[in-house]
Amino acid sequence: MLIDQLKQKLKKPPNDLRYRTIWQYLHIDILLLSFLLLLSAAGLAILYSASGESLHAIELQIARLFFAFCVMVLVAQIPPTTLQRSAPWVYGIGLFLLIIVLGIGHIGKGAQRWLDLGIVHFQPAELMKLAIPLLLAWYYQHSHLPVTLKSVLLAAPIILIPAIITAKQPDLGTAILLVIAGGTVLFLAGLSWRIILTLFATLAVCTPFVWYLLHDYQRQRVLTFLNPERDPLGNGYHIIQSKIAIGSGGLFGKGWLNGTQSNLHFLPEHSTDFIFAVCGEEFGFAGNVILIMLYLLIIARGLYITLNAQDTFSRLLAGSITLTFFVSFFINMGMVTGILPVVGIPLPLVSYGGSSMVTMMASFGILMSIQTHRKLVTT
Repeated sequence: MLIDQLKQKLKKPPNDLRYRTIWQYLHIDILLLSFLLLLSAAGLAILYSASGESLHAIELQIARLFFAFCVMVLVAQIPPTTLQRSAPWVYGIGLFLLIIVLGIGHIGKGAQRWLDLGIVHFQPAELMKLAIPLLLAWYYQHSHLPVTLKSVLLAAPIILIPAIITAKQPDLGTAILLVIAGGTVLFLAGLSWRIILTLFATLAVCTPFVWYLLHDYQRQRVLTFLNPERDPLGNGYHIIQSKIAIGSGGLFGKGWLNGTQSNLHFLPEHSTDFIFAVCGEEFGFAGNVILIMLYLLIIARGLYITLNAQDTFSRLLAGSITLTFFVSFFINMGMVTGILPVVGIPLPLVSYGGSSMVTMMASFGILMSIQTHRKLVTT
């Protein structure tokens, strides 16, 4: 009898209210939260050095992180079913705000990307990183899978319209991420290799025409990527100094706060786009590997949540969020090390900034919601 009672206790259902922990009540995935906190702490340490030991910059970044984590917790309370019902509305509002930006958007650094809300500047393109996969996951939840050419053609405007508007701001980096966010949903929905190869072939044919649609500075970035030494004191200066910073760090780096490329201002944008080079110079190859491992732990947890999602909508949405996060840090590290063109994508949760951080933490809130709102399945 005692053994039977022990067996029944060991088989207690995880969603039984009697056994729920405080994290389950708050719908927080403790593993994902732990990895995000570790990455944020590492980012603050790197940013402190990259910003010239500026306490003001750190205070602002901590305030942004606090707000972003609060947004994550709030979003985690929303059940996936509610997210699914609200998907068309979120997309419609985001697209409307994107169009508004073209007319009355705030101009900064030569780009018209923000809406001035008085207290803060809001970038609607960041909202579309969530709105596009939300709407596509909602659409494919109600259609037969795997996807067909017809469903791809129907999904194409959902992805391309906001991406084209974003590229006109101009913000090529975010536009690329919008295409990737939507493309990952199509891929996870079962896009056939025949369609994928057809799309790549079409892209290759259109590339010469796209070249003439790029802004002059965007063309220069591509040419600089192919040969940075063609203009070492001009367009190639950023990537050359970045490589010098990473290479000078060696295996274990020069030590925290001892970087010369950033502290002496040889390395441009060392607090934002090129902060990974600061990490490489001060902590060396070992430090970069540890930072990459933190990103991979987050990716692994996201993929685990994706695999354990209980419906098509949740799986497609969780998978898209996870893969888009992977692409974000991969592109940043790629452009800093010279294997990809510079497109202005920040290093997630490390680079100085707020808009992309809030959107990213909201996406992790969605992952937590999918994980913690799972229904108990009995047999």
